[in-house]
Amino acid sequence: MDLAYLQKMPLSEFSARRSRLFEQMQDNSALIVFTETEKRRNNDCDYLFRPDSYFWYLTGFAEPQSALLLIKRTGQCETVLFLRKKDPLMETWNGRRLGVEQAPRQLNVDEAYDITDIQTIFAKKVANLTACYYARGLQTWGDEIVFKTFDTMRDNRQTSPVHLIDWQPILSEMRLFKSEQEIALIQQACQISALAHLRAMKQTRPNRYEMEIEGEIQHEFSRFGARFASYNQIVAGGENACILHYNENDQVLRDGDLVLIDAGAEFAMYAGDITRTFPINGKFSQPQRELYQLVLSASKEATKLLVPQSSIKIANDKAVAIMTEGLVNLGILKGDVQTLIDEKAYKAFYMHGLGHWLGLDVHDVGEYGSDRDRPLEIGMVLTVEPGLYIPRDADVPEQYKGIGIRIEDNLLITEYGNKNLTSAAPKEIADIEAIMIAS
Repeated sequence: MDLAYLQKMPLSEFSARRSRLFEQMQDNSALIVFTETEKRRNNDCDYLFRPDSYFWYLTGFAEPQSALLLIKRTGQCETVLFLRKKDPLMETWNGRRLGVEQAPRQLNVDEAYDITDIQTIFAKKVANLTACYYARGLQTWGDEIVFKTFDTMRDNRQTSPVHLIDWQPILSEMRLFKSEQEIALIQQACQISALAHLRAMKQTRPNRYEMEIEGEIQHEFSRFGARFASYNQIVAGGENACILHYNENDQVLRDGDLVLIDAGAEFAMYAGDITRTFPINGKFSQPQRELYQLVLSASKEATKLLVPQSSIKIANDKAVAIMTEGLVNLGILKGDVQTLIDEKAYKAFYMHGLGHWLGLDVHDVGEYGSDRDRPLEIGMVLTVEPGLYIPRDADVPEQYKGIGIRIEDNLLITEYGNKNLTSAAPKEIADIEAIMIAS
């Protein structure tokens, strides 16, 4: 497997995105996007750096303290990058920098400047323009630069842009529809994620710690070229699975319990996001089997409905109907099924939504509609993840208490319906048990 090739997004992809953005900008306007800064972890240690997803989407540049400025005048578009200058001493300590001189050629931009000069150059570039596209509040250091520059321009009697326009709706809509290159990278992220879940099933046994299984997952990520997880991994044994964002991962896995694992690899900046739930000892008990099959049926039926011109809401309504009826049949809910649905009684045990967009961020950007009723279109990627969580103190039959189950897959919407990008991660009861018994 040529991982270097797979992780390489061609420069033409970033240039094409900027061109599409220019087309949507007003004449006589500017647009500026800042990336992240390095974040302190403790004392003199920083968290490992990851660029802002919007900035990466337009540049493919992964250094901190950088900004992209686009200028559109009638008949002319200009792309300007601000970044850190070369510094041999700092590079000896903290790693290589691209530098101002190499940036235009390496990143296919028109001009590049030292980030320390941004206020002066930004003021010159936007003087006399009508509008500036900027997303206030995303990067606090960017806010300080932009608004301090505008204040200084007014103090100096320079004409600053009159209109401030949020670029997030434009860029979020662009990011919602994935190109062929993006789909290839997401597929790889999903495949690596699936292999990690398969390894977790094979390596799980009673008396291992949750964090040990987390390590097995990370091992598989790294083995196939994904250094990072796309979010904090959840390895939740027993009733820990009833905590939706559990990530302590420090408890012993007990014989007879289920373990819920929600983990996805980040490959070339794109996220995978899979959840699987399986028995720690390799064999589902009858109550576990009943609840698991209920969630699996909801997942399968909802997946059938996630197709062009349908919506997340339509699929979620189907999942809710299946799980509510099943909960009544198991004695966990009592009453008329439709009345329970109308009263949202199921929310005591299924309190989250069916899915979310997936891409550069695990909860990717893009509008869902007022009630997640936006029609699905070709090129969208989303998750489907019904679940049931029965707290230990719930007033339900004893055999179901403390069981949490979620099954999550990643779907690409296609002209034929959808493609399950995570089908390599087993989820049928017989398949899971066969894998775990064989290991």
